[in-house]
Amino acid sequence: MSVRLSLAVDGGLPVAPHSTVRVYNPPSSYDLSTLSDFSVSIVQPVLPDHAAWVSRGYKVDATCPSDKVDCAVVVLPRSRIYAQELVHAAVTTAGQLVVVDGNKSDGVDSMYKALRQHGRVSSAFAKAHGKLFWFDPADLVDALTMWAPVCQEHAGYHTCAGIFSADGPDAASTLLLSALPKPLGRTVLDLGAGWGYLSGELLKSRADIVELHMLEADARAMSCARENVADPRTHFHWADAREWRAPMPFDTVVMNPPFHTGRAATPNLGQEFIKSAARALRSAGTLWLVANRHLPYEQTLHDTFATVSETAGDSRFKVIRASTPKKARLR
Repeated sequence: MSVRLSLAVDGGLPVAPHSTVRVYNPPSSYDLSTLSDFSVSIVQPVLPDHAAWVSRGYKVDATCPSDKVDCAVVVLPRSRIYAQELVHAAVTTAGQLVVVDGNKSDGVDSMYKALRQHGRVSSAFAKAHGKLFWFDPADLVDALTMWAPVCQEHAGYHTCAGIFSADGPDAASTLLLSALPKPLGRTVLDLGAGWGYLSGELLKSRADIVELHMLEADARAMSCARENVADPRTHFHWADAREWRAPMPFDTVVMNPPFHTGRAATPNLGQEFIKSAARALRSAGTLWLVANRHLPYEQTLHDTFATVSETAGDSRFKVIRASTPKKARLR
């Protein structure tokens, strides 16, 4: 994807040297070296990518700032609505130029067509299964007011575009919730809590919970969770589950772990979540996990816990109870 930006800059992208440039949604693999003559800042809400950019010396925001810049570059996400919201943010804060860069698989063709219907847009620079194009934000700022972010609501919970299960509770989490016992434990960790559905429902139905900690790597999802789960027993952690160290040993961990990085399936991500859960549990603690049935988690579970069993499931998902973590295997 970033090869298009490099070729466009080398080919005369109309941005004056030393301009201020804000790049929205770049993954850590996105190459920004072609912007070395500019003052670059980044908007990236997902913590692993966010932390990677910070480590390289960039100013990084988790949410879209309102201060003005000369140029904005939008790296398209998979979600069409979230992509529109990012373009809206770019149009309202960039003074000279907005650049849009995206793969065909992320909807760049439909974005290009939509923007051309609203104003003047450059010809598209096509390369590496995608396109890059640009426009003067003054030409589209009034036309794109309908792309301003709008909070969604599902059964009393607020969500936003582009986060996991933005259209409402996902089937796997609903299955896990129905399989969890009462009582569940005094101290509970929701690992990969998303916008808070599982935690919110647990706190409504289980008075035995004294503390519930929610950990989530996506700052936008965490912002929704803070709004959705107002119970004083709740503690929030914007963190990467693979690196986070628990402030206390928990009785119970519940999780519906992610297994994708971008479009690529990466089962090892869920396996790392399992190890993180084991580290966070007390010696007699219990993990409750829901996962797609095809995911190869069993070996990691048996390597990490003394007792492992499937307690519920259907043709798509499995709910697994794993207890008594093997702490020696985690050091």
